[in-house]
Amino acid sequence: MPKKTHGLGRGLDLLLPDLPEENAGVREIDTGLIDPNPDQPRRDFPEESIEQLAASIREQGVLQPILVTPAADGRWRLVAGERRWRAARRAGLSSVPAIVRDLSLRDQMEIALVENIQREDLNPVETALGIRALMEQFGYTQEQAAGRLGMSRPAVANLLRILSLPEELVVLVRKKDLSVGHAKVLAGVPEAETQLRLARLCLDQSWNVRQLEEAVRALQKTQPPRPSRKDARLAPELHELESQLREAVGMQVRITGTEQKGRIVLQYTSREELEALWERVQQFN
Repeated sequence: MPKKTHGLGRGLDLLLPDLPEENAGVREIDTGLIDPNPDQPRRDFPEESIEQLAASIREQGVLQPILVTPAADGRWRLVAGERRWRAARRAGLSSVPAIVRDLSLRDQMEIALVENIQREDLNPVETALGIRALMEQFGYTQEQAAGRLGMSRPAVANLLRILSLPEELVVLVRKKDLSVGHAKVLAGVPEAETQLRLARLCLDQSWNVRQLEEAVRALQKTQPPRPSRKDARLAPELHELESQLREAVGMQVRITGTEQKGRIVLQYTSREELEALWERVQQFN
């Protein structure tokens, strides 16, 4: 497959331009010889959804081929279309139509992310985890990941901020009880305890994002200034560094001091965040 330098946001056709017709290059592959993609960003496959698709497949067959790549021992790795593959097996099909392509690990991860993002199959947490895995695996910056996925850099940054929240709030975003906009606002609140309290108020009172922002501003006005901020006002350059570090490590970062001497504090709120930081540090060894 020719090397691509453009982003993937316009669709999988950019990765598979050599298919002149809709069904060209499609072959039937035994469903039992196909293994799910371990890097599949989508983790939730509701039983009701699978059963509904299986019922449709029993009537009309699989209307859109899945995408696979060769694996070891004559098997195939599923790259895109896991829901269709699961439903086909549920429907009792012994084979499914598939497009076969030799794909690098990077292409597999990117295609899986793009397909799910375009179909809106992923919840925000799954998307954020997929993006973070892509960045860690291949050393992408946020801007590079955004370009590869056809997203804006602020959109990528906002999704990654979700992963800096306490696990309880990450679960609420995964369930879509809180939106990405809510998560972005809460991620800007320093203490986990305050984040949790605001989130509970948000749910209890059905606040939209604007109302949550107003609550955060009101809270900041009533709180006394932190001694560290009062005694050592950060230079604009350090404020910018603090923001960039927060985005780079995906967790709360606080800088105190001056350009000559100071302290950088990273705050993690879960074992997952700590392990992710460890993995990033290992990349520099």
